[in-house]
Amino acid sequence: MTSRRTSGAPARCPWPVFDDPLYLRYHDEEWGVPVQDDRLIYEFLVLETFQAGLSWRTVLHKRENFRRAFAGFNYAKVARFGAHETARLMQDAGIIRNRAKIAAAIENAKRFLHVQQEQGSFATYMWSWVGGRPLAHRLRTLKDYPPFTDEAVAWAKDLKLRGFKFLGPTVVYAHMQAVGMVNDHVTTCFRYRQVAAKNRRAR
Repeated sequence: MTSRRTSGAPARCPWPVFDDPLYLRYHDEEWGVPVQDDRLIYEFLVLETFQAGLSWRTVLHKRENFRRAFAGFNYAKVARFGAHETARLMQDAGIIRNRAKIAAAIENAKRFLHVQQEQGSFATYMWSWVGGRPLAHRLRTLKDYPPFTDEAVAWAKDLKLRGFKFLGPTVVYAHMQAVGMVNDHVTTCFRYRQVAAKNRRAR
């Protein structure tokens, strides 16, 4: 399957759910756009952690609930969450109530702060895994999408050594795609050209 198109709409990647306006907006406006803001990077790390084993659509529709539950994705605040906050999150029907993933989001906030202190920003550390600028893939069909890449494997290994949880190569690669470390829109998608042009201007 190549890019998909609804009547009168531009060609898009083959994976968005076309009857879901929230999903389409995410594809059209966010996915694959390079992110440098540490708070937004942590937000995507949390969402990707909870998405593991589930559909991204499920997580996307709970995004605002996650934002409220995790202090606006303020990682400094989340790093201070203890037993009381964990119990509150386990009772929150608006999010995915998985104790291991909740614990991972809290622990990852602590590790996130350590990386910031070491590197100056998490973004600096994150972007170093692709040489400081987005990788340009040329995908044409859904079958062309790899589950992960060598860069994702290497970064996931380093994250594990640093104490991060639930961030294996597949989850890490999904994160890389989301935050624009790689342009993985298919080449026939209208966003591929837009994101590629923006990336060229940023060099």
